[in-house]
Amino acid sequence: MVAAPTMAQVVRFAGGWLFDQVSAGWDVLVLTADDGDARPLQILGADAMHLEDALAVPARGRRPQAVAVAAELYRSDARVRERLQAALADGLENVRIWDDASPAEDVEDCAMPYRPSNAARAFKAQALVAAAVTADADAKAMELFHTVGALRPYTSV
Repeated sequence: MVAAPTMAQVVRFAGGWLFDQVSAGWDVLVLTADDGDARPLQILGADAMHLEDALAVPARGRRPQAVAVAAELYRSDARVRERLQAALADGLENVRIWDDASPAEDVEDCAMPYRPSNAARAFKAQALVAAAVTADADAKAMELFHTVGALRPYTSV
């Protein structure tokens, strides 16, 4: 599962990782707050769902094997924080956080670079075009996540 404010942000910061997970046989669900065209995510092989719809339903059933979340969304939405903290308490270990600025104050700087496969980079390039996002060559070659030994206890200011 991947969660972010926008589909374009998912494609830009986690598109290669997402594609590689789908290629490995995972079902990937992307939750975003925007109502944009889902085509960029479809190019990567992921399903899309509106974040509000997902958060309106109580968490139950099968939990995800991996989660990638935008630090911005983690910081701004208490429901996302609560669900992620509950999943961590339930044993979820594969959690990736990305931040398009510097690491969030509540995320330790435990860098976890990910180099997408050649196929992932090619599909990500097409998804970026579909999302009308321009990214430099470095953004396509390496994706930087932070681990979640990671999430420090959140305190709002």
